[in-house]
Amino acid sequence: MKVYISADIEGVTGVTSWSEASKSKADYGEFAEQMTKEVKAACEGAIEAGAKEIWIKDAHESGRNISHSQLPENTKLIRGWSEHPFLMVQELDNSFDAAIFIGYHTYSGSAGNPLSHTMNASNLNYIKINDRYASEFLLHAYAASMVGVPVVFISGDKAICKEAKEINSNIKTVAVKEGKGNSTINISPNLSIKLIKEEVKKALEDKSQFSKIKLPKDFKVEISYKNHTKAFKASYYPGMKQISDTNIVYNSDSFDDVLRMLLFVI
Repeated sequence: MKVYISADIEGVTGVTSWSEASKSKADYGEFAEQMTKEVKAACEGAIEAGAKEIWIKDAHESGRNISHSQLPENTKLIRGWSEHPFLMVQELDNSFDAAIFIGYHTYSGSAGNPLSHTMNASNLNYIKINDRYASEFLLHAYAASMVGVPVVFISGDKAICKEAKEINSNIKTVAVKEGKGNSTINISPNLSIKLIKEEVKKALEDKSQFSKIKLPKDFKVEISYKNHTKAFKASYYPGMKQISDTNIVYNSDSFDDVLRMLLFVI
């Protein structure tokens, strides 16, 4: 079995402030370590379920957060950003049996996490797909579905776990935190590691529950920028329409086209 893991940090237990998620800040190290431990736990659960090969995308900020030396020998770690349209699931293709998301967070503007955002926290107010606020999970789960890979597990904040279940009830989840205003309520780091390992193993062992997320037939993508100048520039992307000073809309029947568009306008 070949497994793909995409890992972020804002959905890791304990992470509450942007400084805790930024490589340049003094309090980052503790939480990068926890991110590594949660990814390692997912790897160990996958191995116990029979995974022979595991690819991991370090998908936070610089893409250089996970401690490589702590990962099992049958893993490959993707660091940095190639600028491929798959972004947080770079190298994912139909050779993988399942996809797993670790440390994910709810969509931009959601109260489910004080660090909620979608793709670019400094530039974007939100992204909507077919009038639904889009999380980074939704974007990349759709990418997985496009290449025929079922998403079987996600860990992160309570809100993103709820969203995952709404998209596909077969996805197993571990909520390690909950946002309350500008605070978070977090489970023990050690319990987080334990639960992720156990639930990843269960998710991969029960292949009868593997099912791809259903892709919409058509996509209406609305992007809202914080700065009107960004919207003006993005309005010149082929097929794009500007609908307000800060908002643009793109329509397509191809999610591959949507991903390529996002690569250039966000």
